[in-house]
Amino acid sequence: MRRKKDLFFCVQKHLASHLHYDFRLEHDGVLLSWAVPKGPSLDPTVKRLAMHVEDHPLEYGEFEGLIPEGYGAGIVMLWDRGTWEPLVDDVAAALKKGDLKLRLDGVKLKGSWALIRTSGDGRSWLLLKHRDEWAGPLDIAAFAPTSVKSGGYFTDIIEEQAPAIWTSNRAAKSAPGGLGKIVERAIAITEEEKKGALAYARAAGAKPAATKTKGASKARSTRRKPGASGRAARSPGAKDRPR
Repeated sequence: MRRKKDLFFCVQKHLASHLHYDFRLEHDGVLLSWAVPKGPSLDPTVKRLAMHVEDHPLEYGEFEGLIPEGYGAGIVMLWDRGTWEPLVDDVAAALKKGDLKLRLDGVKLKGSWALIRTSGDGRSWLLLKHRDEWAGPLDIAAFAPTSVKSGGYFTDIIEEQAPAIWTSNRAAKSAPGGLGKIVERAIAITEEEKKGALAYARAAGAKPAATKTKGASKARSTRRKPGASGRAARSPGAKDRPR
């Protein structure tokens, strides 16, 4: 039976105090969220740690840009998005049980997946890929490191003339000035990702995902700090988000 309404899902690549991937599923008007430090894997033998964090508002799922200060300050990339379908009759019951099976139809992530809870406090889960036609040894994070929204790397997001801004409503516990260091890390990460994607594509005999022509060299020459221009929006709470 076809669903009356497609459910949204996304993966946001978030460079804050640590790089991680936020896996989000639309459910009951919010985005259920898990922070996946190493990102999703297409290899069924690889189980990724996924820390359950606070629900986020639906509008945050399309966000790509900068969080200039506060909790989660850093750069957010929309790494993947699409629709998802629960492979269970009752999502709430599956979440309570700690075993949610689902099907993804994204740009990078497709097919059957599972979220399995591993701790009694409910925070620690595993994200794993089921064996199907979309599974394989391809390191999707290395092969396709760029945004599905803008086609760029972290440095391209920084270089936007008026990058989108998400204003945090929670104070950061880290020392001030952290965003400047994050920008420096974004430059280094972008250089590594460009080299890695090209090398991986050559080894795999395929072409890496198309990206913008702007690169880290421009970001290094400007060294500008992201300003507070752009769209402003309220942020979700961030009580348990890993940073």
